[in-house]
Amino acid sequence: MLKEFSFKQFGTLSFSKKKLEDGLLSTLDEHIKILFIPDQAIIQVDFQEFKMESDALLFINPRVVMKPCETKDGLLIYFNRDFYCIEIHDQEVACDGILYNNVFEIPFITLDEYQSSEIQKIIQDIQDEMANEDPSTEEMLRILLKLIILKSSRIWKQQHQLAETHQQSDVQFLRKFSKLVELHYKTHHTVADYAEMLCVTPKNLSKKIGLISKSTPNDIIKNRIILESKRLLAHTQMTVKEIAYNLNYEDDAYFVRFFQKHSGLTPLSFRKQF
Repeated sequence: MLKEFSFKQFGTLSFSKKKLEDGLLSTLDEHIKILFIPDQAIIQVDFQEFKMESDALLFINPRVVMKPCETKDGLLIYFNRDFYCIEIHDQEVACDGILYNNVFEIPFITLDEYQSSEIQKIIQDIQDEMANEDPSTEEMLRILLKLIILKSSRIWKQQHQLAETHQQSDVQFLRKFSKLVELHYKTHHTVADYAEMLCVTPKNLSKKIGLISKSTPNDIIKNRIILESKRLLAHTQMTVKEIAYNLNYEDDAYFVRFFQKHSGLTPLSFRKQF
């Protein structure tokens, strides 16, 4: 089901392995997405496979890569930036850097039985609204979308023990670091670069990142570079030298050693797998 309001697009899609194999998702590469995945479903996201131990939501920005895996009864909500821009609405819903552009983890929000029931009710309201032809439909869909994002942001904070009022400054700091890495990982490769942008010492940066991640800031930055390398190797025809240059490595031999150290494969061996 798809609704179009001038240049604004919003749609829902039954999500299954067959849909992925048919290439239907490739037509939605530039859309922002929310995927509801039921308990026991298996999905591969950015070259990692996950089996859902409970119902979950996955927040997918346009650069995330999904591979066909066993899924059942999933539902994909997708929209373009004209309909709802994460960056512009950031101050309203505080999700960018938590649900989207999250460099700490794959942004799954696991749901308990009550939370899943709430989310599925909103999804049903969205599907009911998609069947309407009413002047208020566009705004109603945007409100329901925002409701899912707000509830999910709240659940994320609770699950990471950052829901208290006095911890909001920590949440904002973590969001800011995540967004900075997403913006600058191609050109800024050191912890000192990000500490300077955040006006803190590298030691203080590591301490704050330790609130939600066992990885160090250096690991997070390097992992983001490796992830982008894998995406480019798997889904473009760029040469290894071109990828190295794109990621601001002038010495492509150094880049090959860096990639092999962190992924266990040479860039060309990784490309052959995909």
